[in-house]
Amino acid sequence: MTRERVTHAAMNITTPAGQPAPAQTALTRRNLFTLAGASAALAATPLAARTFGSGFTHSVASGEPSANSVLLWTRFVGEAETTLTWQVSATEDFTRPLVEGEVTASPNRDWCAKGVVTGLQPDRWYFYRFIAPGGATSPVGRTRTLPQGPTAKFKLAVFSCSNYGFGWFNAYGHAAEANDADLAVHLGDYIYEYGAGTYPDSNQAEPSRVLAPATEIISLTDYRLRYATYRADPDCQRLHQVLPMIAVWDDHETANDSWKDGAENHQPDTEGEWAVRIAAAKQAYREWMPVSDEPYAAYQVGDLATLFRLETRIEGRDEQLDLGKVLAGAKDPQGAMQALAKFKDGEWADPARQLLGQAQEQWLAQGLAASTAGGTAWQVLVQQVLIGNLRTPVGLASQLGDSLPDYIRQRLAAAAAASQVGLPANMDAWDGYPAARERVFKAALNANANLLVLAGDTHNGWAFELGHEGAKVGVELG
Repeated sequence: MTRERVTHAAMNITTPAGQPAPAQTALTRRNLFTLAGASAALAATPLAARTFGSGFTHSVASGEPSANSVLLWTRFVGEAETTLTWQVSATEDFTRPLVEGEVTASPNRDWCAKGVVTGLQPDRWYFYRFIAPGGATSPVGRTRTLPQGPTAKFKLAVFSCSNYGFGWFNAYGHAAEANDADLAVHLGDYIYEYGAGTYPDSNQAEPSRVLAPATEIISLTDYRLRYATYRADPDCQRLHQVLPMIAVWDDHETANDSWKDGAENHQPDTEGEWAVRIAAAKQAYREWMPVSDEPYAAYQVGDLATLFRLETRIEGRDEQLDLGKVLAGAKDPQGAMQALAKFKDGEWADPARQLLGQAQEQWLAQGLAASTAGGTAWQVLVQQVLIGNLRTPVGLASQLGDSLPDYIRQRLAAAAAASQVGLPANMDAWDGYPAARERVFKAALNANANLLVLAGDTHNGWAFELGHEGAKVGVELG
């Protein structure tokens, strides 16, 4: 596992030449960082020396774009609940705002405010800002609507697994500076729940990245403060300021290896009820992120692509299976192989096991069929975990040398043994839910979909050709 601060990739989705190109942004590289400069100055101040202050504390953000609408976000800390005016303009000087409206910043939502702007034109860049009653103005943000009709090209800046403690969010800053993407996509693990010195440990952590709170986050107050810490990063603010984002949560927005009724990193005896913790995590996420309250959604990029934002983590997911438990009773290698073979044909293959849940599976199947029937070129799954079939090579532990910790060596040995009977190693990914994956693949084949799957989670780079019973299903980049 590498220790990337933020996993990032740029991706162009294209159709054959001959279709019109999308409208170009009016924002130059020079103006881009004029917009970002004010928020970056505050964000560069060490966390220990600030309390996030009052007024517009965390710049601006946008998300959930469609062909004629977009969601706008800011945070304004006042003495009491405050009504803010938002404005949208075709030019950054706002001499003639196109539309304006109001949102409320309230302590009940941790002073975060967001609202949806409608009635916009397709495939257009817009500028936006918020104005407080006393005349204070937020930094100016830039956003865009999605194209409608023939679309030749659309560029995604794709991110995942952003761990504040490991160091700087350079990938966010580089994507903002490049100024060539149409949309940011975050595939989850936008924050990590661990306390300081856990992951990363004290030897790995960047000393200047002071985590708040210092303990593992469990309560609503904890989750809010962790988002406030992450969102104060200057590169994070730049990215949100200049690009709309589609975001999905993975497990670390709640707790490691979460599922609908619990998580590996949740201990009810000492940390309380899972339902209370997950409600707090969801609320803070929806307060601090430029997202809707819908757990899954679709976004139409002209006739080029339908982006399906999936929820694979806590809405419908059954508990992860555990290879360690399967092997626990085996007394010798032969017994281990027998236990694994029994597990493969039984619990692992159980057709009742869910990852998406029945309602989301049905929604996705219908969406894939509607997308292809409408002539859309690509069907893109924007989701969290690898869907490709991954096996551990036999002997991998010995090839990696003697410096591996014992617990990693034991995991690799179990995974290598599992691969000999055709079992995967990562039971937290789609590999742990083969019947659910098969249903999605069948839906894609029935729809004649041109499937592209995006995944984060693993802190590595993967590429898979996806197939089912000899038929090509699509490709995955993770």
